[in-house]
Parts: sequence; C-alpha cells; structure tokens
Amino acid sequence: MDKKSIIGIAVVAVLFLGFAYFNSKQQKEYLEKKEAYEAYMDSVARATRPAAVPAADSTAVGEAPSGATAEELAAAVRERQVETLGESLTTAREAEAEEFTVENDVMSVRFSTQGGQIKGVTLKDYTKYAPRGERNQPIELMDPATARFGLSFYVKNGLRNIPVNTLDYVFTAEPETTTADGAKSIVMRLPVAEESYLEYRYTIYNTESPERDYLVNFDVRLVNMAREMANQTQIQIDWANTTYQNEKGFQNENMYTTLAYRFPGESSIEELGMSDGAKSKNITTQVSWVAFKQQFFSSVFIAPENVSYANLSFDTAAPESSLLKTFTAQMGVPYTAQTEGYDFAFYFGPNKYSILKKVDDPKGAEIHLERLVPLGWGIFGWVNRWCVIPVFDFLRNYIASFGIIILILVLLVKLVISPLTYKSYVSMAKMRLIKPQVDELNKKFPKREDAAKKQQAMMELYKKAGINPMGGCIPMLIQMPILIAMFRFFPASIELREQPFLWADDLSSFDSVLNLPFSIPFYGDHVSLFALLMALSMFVYSYYNYQQTASAQPQMAGMKFMMVYMMPVMLLLWFNSYASGLCYYYLLSNLLTIGQTLVIRRMVDDSKIQAIMQANAARKSKGRKSKFQQRYEELMRQQEAMQRAKNSKK
Repeated sequence: MDKKSIIGIAVVAVLFLGFAYFNSKQQKEYLEKKEAYEAYMDSVARATRPAAVPAADSTAVGEAPSGATAEELAAAVRERQVETLGESLTTAREAEAEEFTVENDVMSVRFSTQGGQIKGVTLKDYTKYAPRGERNQPIELMDPATARFGLSFYVKNGLRNIPVNTLDYVFTAEPETTTADGAKSIVMRLPVAEESYLEYRYTIYNTESPERDYLVNFDVRLVNMAREMANQTQIQIDWANTTYQNEKGFQNENMYTTLAYRFPGESSIEELGMSDGAKSKNITTQVSWVAFKQQFFSSVFIAPENVSYANLSFDTAAPESSLLKTFTAQMGVPYTAQTEGYDFAFYFGPNKYSILKKVDDPKGAEIHLERLVPLGWGIFGWVNRWCVIPVFDFLRNYIASFGIIILILVLLVKLVISPLTYKSYVSMAKMRLIKPQVDELNKKFPKREDAAKKQQAMMELYKKAGINPMGGCIPMLIQMPILIAMFRFFPASIELREQPFLWADDLSSFDSVLNLPFSIPFYGDHVSLFALLMALSMFVYSYYNYQQTASAQPQMAGMKFMMVYMMPVMLLLWFNSYASGLCYYYLLSNLLTIGQTLVIRRMVDDSKIQAIMQANAARKSKGRKSKFQQRYEELMRQQEAMQRAKNSKK
C-alpha cells in the first residue's frame, strides 16, 4: 500500500470518527430534550386530570389504616403531598381559584389565579359578524374553557426532581395598582418554598398611543428560585387557545387563519399555511414571537430573548361549530442558575398595519408584527405598503364612505396610467392600419423555413411605421402589479371590516343577495351581486378589446374563447366568496377602462395616424441603419443559413 492510500484511509477514518462523535452528541441532546418534553407533557396531563386523588396520594391511601375516616384519609393524602411538593406548593394546589377582569379603553382582559394566566380577551371596538343592524357581540379572541398558558420546570426534593406545572397551582394575586402614566399592573405569585416564589407581573397600558393599548407586558421573575430549581437547561412553555369564527364566511376566514412565527433578525415571517384540517411543525431553532393569527385579529406571544425551540400545531373546527381553529405552541426558554426572570409580552388586537408597524418588544427592538397583514411579496407588497395604504389612509381622514374611497382610488390609478393607455390604443390603431401589409408578408413567406425572413421583414415594417409590438401590452403590465396588490389588500384590510356600501353589509366579506338552498361546486351557496357584475364587466371589456385586436393581430383569434368567455366565468367562480370591496374595485376598474377606451377612440383619427406612419417610413428609409439593426439583420441571415443547411441534410 502506497503512502497516498494510507493518508487517504487515515483521513476517512478521522472524518468517520468525527461524524460518529458529533452524531452521538446530537443524539444525546435530542434524547435529553425528548425526556424533558415527555416529563412536561406528563405534567400537563396531570393539570387536566380530575382533582380527586393524585398519583402520589394513592400510596398514602394504601398506607392508611383500613378503618380510617375520611378526615384521616385526607390528612394522609396531604401529608404525602407535602413530602413530595413541600408545604407551599401543596397549599397552592389546594387553594380556590378566582377570576377577575382588568380593562383599558380598547380591551378587557380576564385573568385566573389558576396558573396565573390570561383566560380571555375581549376587544371593545370590534364586533362579530351579524346582519346589518344586529352587530352587538364584541370580539372574543379565545375560548376561556380551552385557553391555557403554563410554565413547566423541575424543583429539588432531596435526591429527586419533582416536575412543577404552573397550571396545577393557584397563584396569590396582589391588589391591582395604577402607574403614573395610567398603566395597570397585576402581580400574581406562586410560593414554591419559604422566601422562594415565581412572580408574574402583567402591565396593561391605558394611553393615547394605540400601539401600546393592545400590548400586555408579561414579566416573569424567579425570586430566590435558584436554590430550589433542579439542574435543567430549559423551562417549558405551554400556550394554547381555541378561536371563534368572527367573520361572515367560514372558508374565507379560515383561509387567512394560521399560526405564524418569526426568526430573530428576519424582516419576513413564516406560517404553517392554510388547511381545513390539522398542521404541525417542530422548529429546532430560535424564534422571537409566535402568533395565533386570524383573518383580522391576532394573539401574539413575544419573547425578546427568543425561545430556543417551538413545537407548533393547529386543528380546524367544523364549519357549523362557531369555532375556527385550536392553536397549540409548546416552547422552551433557556435557563441557568443565574436566570432571574424573563421579559415577555402579549399582543391581543387587530391586524391593522398602522398599529402593528409601531409595536416593539419590551426592550424597544423592532419585531415586524406588521408582516401579519398579508400584503403580498415582492413588488406587490411594495405597492401596498408605499402606495395603496398611504393613499387609503389619507382619504379616510376626509371621506366617510369606503365605497367612495374605493372609487377615488380607481380614478387615481386610471389617471396615472392614462398616458400609457392612450399610447396602447394608438399602437393598436397602427397595427390595424398595417394589416394589409402584414397579410402580404404572410403570403410572401408561407413556408416554415422562411420564418426568419418573415420575422425580419415584420420588424422592418414595424420600424418604418414607428410601431412597438409590445405597446399594447405595456398598460396591462403596469396595471398587473396594482391589480394583484389590490387582490391582497382588500381581504386583509381591517379598515373595510364592518363597512357597508349599497347592498353589501361588510366590504371585507362577500355580499349575498340570494342564498341558495344548495351548494354549487367551486361557486358556493350564495349569489354575490358585486362578483356577478364584475364578471359581466370583464366579459364586455374582453369582447370589445378582442374586436379591436383580432383584426390587427390574427394570432389573437385562437384565444377568443379563453379571453372572452372562459375568463369571466372563472373569475365569477373564484370571486363569489371573496371580499365585496375587491369585486367592487375590479368592477369600477373594468367600467372605467371601457369608458377610457371609448373616449380615446373618439380622440384618435386614423387618417392622421396613417400620415404620421408614412412620414416616419419616408424619413427612416433615407437614414442609415443603426448598429443594433445591422447586428439583428446579420443574426437573421445566420439563422436563415443554418435553417437552409439543416433542410439540405434532410
């Protein structure tokens, strides 16, 4: 065996041993996390177990004399609990839980001393969907019966580690206090041992700053807990709640309801996506916040120091249940003996861009909650953030009717692109005027092998006439990002929620002028008049546009069925359950485009265009060819020669 082979074998062996060591280390960490998680889930199960006799108490019952009274049995059970948990935790386990409510101007927060947790949040300024004139039920962000938030950790008891889940215990609540700036402070404590306790401090703001009104600071303090805590690297967090259906259509609201999260340092966010069933994801890296996101409202857990991992999931309720989704987030935060506490926060409020943009974490860092509003990616999101939203917000300050605001928005868009629309029509008119010459070229070069010659002749014809072949498409290309941006903006805009216009009682949801006794596949069980009118206007516009372009561009004839008939039908099926504000916008856009085209047609004189084209042709025929044109013609000649050579081989 030569020297190189020996060295190669040695390198491979080192790499193999290194990989084995690394893999064993990773496996060990995984098993440790798995054991901790299983212990945590066991503690959660005990929290939901009926409070009859704990598992540890069965031993005490077995040790009691056979003729013991109920009082003696209870005393034996308690003695066993004290031996396991200590006097403080045993007393906290036996205490009677209480609930109380703290309010500010925009929300009411319901607390429970059982686990020291938030059990419900009511938003005062928003109501659940109901027919016009009947909206009087405020928005509830969670079902109190299923809402939970608990911490799970281990405390020492001699040589044993005892799991503690805060959901099992009753905290003691201090009297509510109010700070100088009007904020309300709620303090709850869980005694773990003598002079050692877990403290929850909630702060609810009551200021003129909207971004703080929906924020609840949540400070967790481990007071003298280092001596009681077992050796562990994580404290587990279990957060869950079930959301109610708040909007008109279950399917449409469910489409925008999901679980979202953000990685530290990222401006974008991640989501579990849409599903009519269940979805889950295990994240092994840090996240800075986790959101239970509905179409227009969100509950967000904010961790400035970041959670180390998160197991996230949701399950979808039945459409007729009045519930929407059950969210679950099981997270871990790092712990050492030097850890004195955590500065968390909750956001309970609307998915309103202007508010979410200003929300930061308790330490003042930007956390990009505004990304919860699905404005679209790339250029579409840019159009919404920097064009549509500022204009929309400006008009809201002066105009009360959102129907009028949408009309003005359409007018502004059409005004901006009107010069391009005019050029597009002139380009189509030129194409129509040179059609006889195009037909002659088609006759002159009928064979496929003459395609390069025909293309070169066509380009020369367009150049002499001063025609841009793409001129008719430019307005559509410019308008497309705006149309797609609006597609994202209207269903996500909470400003349209509860806003009626004409026969629509809520512009953020579909309008229903007729409820069907059955459901049509891909359409639904109702008739949206705005969607129907939008589809009809699309048909009229497509038919008129086809009549104008088909004569000038014969290749368009084969697209008649798709453009004129199929597209409006597809849009009708698609938009029947979409926001009526969006259908109304597209309806106005189509009508104004038709009107714009008719006006421009009256303004444009074909004879003048013909004269201009002839003048351009005469001028350019005398001039020298540009270098680009020379290179293009040379390329065409080379392609033609290659085609001839290929044909000769056949």
